[in-house]
Amino acid sequence: MMPVPRYPALFQVNTRVRLSALSSALGRPATLDDIPDTDLDQWARQGFDWVWLLGVWQTGRVAPAISRVNPEWRREFQEILPDLRDVDICGSCFAVQAYTVHTDFGGNTALARLRNRIHARGMRLLLDFVPNHTAPDHPWVAAYPDFYIPGTAEQLKREPQNYCELRLPDGPRILAYGRDPYFPGWPDTLQLNYAEPKLQDALVSALLGIAEQCDGVRCDMAMLVLPDVFERTWGRRPPEFWPRAIAAVREHHPAFLFMAEVYWDLEWVLQQQGFDYTYDKRLYDRLRDQRARPVREHFLATPEFQRKSARFLENHDEPRAAATFDADVHRAAAVLTFLCPGLRFIHQGQLEGTRKRIPVHLVRAPVEPPDLPLQEFYAALLGCMADPIVRDGEWRLVECRPAWDGNWTWGGFIAFSWEGPNNRRMLVAVNYQPNQGQCYVRVPFEDLFGETVCLKDRLSSAAYDRPGHDLAVPGLYLDLPAWGYHVFDMEMREGGTCGQR
Repeated sequence: MMPVPRYPALFQVNTRVRLSALSSALGRPATLDDIPDTDLDQWARQGFDWVWLLGVWQTGRVAPAISRVNPEWRREFQEILPDLRDVDICGSCFAVQAYTVHTDFGGNTALARLRNRIHARGMRLLLDFVPNHTAPDHPWVAAYPDFYIPGTAEQLKREPQNYCELRLPDGPRILAYGRDPYFPGWPDTLQLNYAEPKLQDALVSALLGIAEQCDGVRCDMAMLVLPDVFERTWGRRPPEFWPRAIAAVREHHPAFLFMAEVYWDLEWVLQQQGFDYTYDKRLYDRLRDQRARPVREHFLATPEFQRKSARFLENHDEPRAAATFDADVHRAAAVLTFLCPGLRFIHQGQLEGTRKRIPVHLVRAPVEPPDLPLQEFYAALLGCMADPIVRDGEWRLVECRPAWDGNWTWGGFIAFSWEGPNNRRMLVAVNYQPNQGQCYVRVPFEDLFGETVCLKDRLSSAAYDRPGHDLAVPGLYLDLPAWGYHVFDMEMREGGTCGQR
């Protein structure tokens, strides 16, 4: 495999949905062995370093049955699939019964063969780890019920949305559903008790087993098991889990990657505990709110925080970007999201402009026509993302200034530069506001004086020659429409021109 770049790209695949589509095409149940080489070749050609196969683990029979009768969930499923059938509802892939590959997908040996094919193309494999809860029919429930949060008859009566009663070999037990403290419990899961030391031992062993099968894990709702969060939710304070677990895995697999799904401004906490990447939901929210200043201020974070941030515009939990952002806003937000530092995280269907989010309980997706102009845009943007200067170069936020006294529109601009080997430079500028705007962008390179600089836009046909001293003082003058952007390659030229003025 090729070395992982400083700022890699990840492609998320909904394994169940992909195998369902292949099953329809093949006329038989498809396994991981049936994922065609053309898929892998395309992901490698597009510049992805990581493939995240969502939902490969074994699930049981209880969770699908719960999903099929939950009226609120079923209404959502019906909106996605008007021709919904019970067979389309497979249950949440996060109601894990065992960290072995689902028998329907070909088991561990099929995953091993697919991993080899992924490695042969220079990519790495990411899988799920669900630390907060398990399926109700996980073997631990019967064998080690103390691994789970207990409840009382009073709690069950008062909070039936958060507790259930099960008949176990040692008698009836009331146990808590897995839960985010701000929402009702997930009735297809049971909550793990991190205050039980033997549970933590068992989870470390599970992680070690996972690490034999892939190159990294995305840890679902990773902040829920932090001692402070767990204590506020469940009234008992567990010892730290993540530093111990990460160290144990890396003792055997030093390069193993940990990515955290995390919210509530706890990203830095988990980075300090050993995570390579943490979800950057804050940037997503600020882009969705369409306010340039908070986005620009977000990029003032430390270089280490930026490097460890996983940037996205959609994933299996968030609404589809094409349905959330108007077309022009979508493009501008994508330029900012995927050409800044960090891990660039693309979701299956995003590149084609898919508009319907597929719940993780479903095995089938509706057929949607591709958005061809958006598809063309993303093809060009992926070309920029694959450039070595953007994968391994030096990034910095660039100063924008008013174009004249009283020019208030300059505040809608966000700009940054990239610098790489052999004097390679790139300048990215976005007018992230719903109106035309002007500004000067102070280009931060000191060797431009006396040179002619050619600016070629990677995402349009625009090309300009500018005197180097003008780019430094007063700066590059820009006049862009609402949500307009440039991604300029910068080349110093001795005589001649590179295009229009």
